[in-house]
Amino acid sequence: MPDSDLLPSLLFKLNENQLALEAAIMELTNWVQQRGSADVADNVRGALVTIDRNEEFIKMTLAMMMTPE
Repeated sequence: MPDSDLLPSLLFKLNENQLALEAAIMELTNWVQQRGSADVADNVRGALVTIDRNEEFIKMTLAMMMTPE
């Protein structure tokens, strides 16, 4: 298998890891907020907005890469 065939799979797995980390961080953020650190929770949620903003582009690009020519 040529290395170029591995790239879409690698990118898919990296995106999958990114989404799993986002979910884990959100769980911790909720836990922090429940314990009275609303400012910290808001800051983390603000940082996670970047992941949300980029998610659709990443999915679209991966779909294009995995589509046979």
